[in-house]
Amino acid sequence: MSRRQAREIALKVLYAVELGKTDIDHAFAHVIDSFGAVEKAEKFARELVIGAIENQDVLDQIIKRVSKRWDFNRIAYVDRNIMRVALYEILYRDDIPPAVSINEAVELAKIYGGEESGRFVNGIVGKVAENPEKYKIKK
Repeated sequence: MSRRQAREIALKVLYAVELGKTDIDHAFAHVIDSFGAVEKAEKFARELVIGAIENQDVLDQIIKRVSKRWDFNRIAYVDRNIMRVALYEILYRDDIPPAVSINEAVELAKIYGGEESGRFVNGIVGKVAENPEKYKIKK
């Protein structure tokens, strides 16, 4: 199974849901039809999407808290969604080492984000990964 592929699917679905104001199932159908996916990658992608959406308020509060000098609404949709997935993994998934989540987020940011996205995402996600308990916020 390609977890990278699953993270790419999750990013695309979250992007479509946020920007296109579409529901999760429709976004998944479109992404899978357009780009394809193995069944296990789709399953893991769904876990990431559901987790990121269910915890979005908490994840967004963390992004706002750590990115002190950035207006949250000015952060690119792609970067925001990459960070949501990575932070969800770091804070809520014990089966994924934080270093893997950071690396995957940075690689996705380099591919799908802007020129400085990799560094920006690394800074935010890396800061949280240093001490995740500090950033856990009750829903």
